[in-house]
Amino acid sequence: MSSRRTFMQQAGLIAAGAMINPSGIFSRGRENTVTRIGIQLYTLREQLAKDVKSTIQKVAQTGYNHVETFYGYKAPDQKEQFWGLDPKGLKSLLKDNNLVTHSGHYQLSEYLTRGNGKDEALKVQIEIAKDLGQKYLVVPVPPAGTWDKLTADDYKFMAEQLNKAGELAQKSDLLIGYHNHYWEFRQQPDAKTSGYEIMLNGTDKSLVTFELDLFWAIKANVDPVALFKKHPGRFSMWHVKDIDKSATEKIAGGDADHKTAKEILPHVKFAEVGTGVVDFRNIFANASVAGVKYAFVEQDQISIDPFESIKKSYSYVKSNLLKG
Repeated sequence: MSSRRTFMQQAGLIAAGAMINPSGIFSRGRENTVTRIGIQLYTLREQLAKDVKSTIQKVAQTGYNHVETFYGYKAPDQKEQFWGLDPKGLKSLLKDNNLVTHSGHYQLSEYLTRGNGKDEALKVQIEIAKDLGQKYLVVPVPPAGTWDKLTADDYKFMAEQLNKAGELAQKSDLLIGYHNHYWEFRQQPDAKTSGYEIMLNGTDKSLVTFELDLFWAIKANVDPVALFKKHPGRFSMWHVKDIDKSATEKIAGGDADHKTAKEILPHVKFAEVGTGVVDFRNIFANASVAGVKYAFVEQDQISIDPFESIKKSYSYVKSNLLKG
């Protein structure tokens, strides 16, 4: 099975619920509803591989109260499953540190590949998410090697598969989610729209939700607030990730749609939340329109001490963005 780590390596980087009724959203108006912040553990993948227990302890000590897991794309020397822990062991470790997990990233490359569609991995990973007590099983990335080649038909197929996955997951009280990068926002000439719009329009909102990675959407020249207003209530989760001030160029739209990931990704730079160019205050002010339930700090590539990095991001979010 291809992995998210494979994606990062190939690209040349270290890292490259219930839906709200739209009428309810607009009657409530523009409002920040985010009261807590979690962290996507992929941010600390190398530290977790070395010492899962102390890393989880430091996450809790920093102030995060929930985490998003990742599974199926191991770091070097990482043992099977969650750094040598099975799902119940990880859940216990989180509980010991007053942490919970509502969402996890799971690899479904074969399931989302046209001509394949095998659901074996999906069934296994539904059980893992269920054992962890999660609410959302999130697809983090399309199949490796397809990102520069995805067509409108590929996105239509993925939408169909996500709906089927949602039906199966619903039996375990889970909702299927989809996490974006930038290629989903490329215009599909044969459909005269983006792949992301194809998936939004082609999925059943009672079965499939979306985890909007704010960094990648903005880098792809997409206004998150406009997206929320066009598709209210579809974005149960966010990845809160900042864009470095030295690398603000857009990477989707126009000529950029014809560049490869190998050409684009080496020039992408991440920053601790609050130190870059993203207008998080405006985005969070529209949380009720988005329908967001959970928000996670994530940073794919870190240039300072990782624990100092997650502390900086947490401090900014807590002081400036959370409600109450």
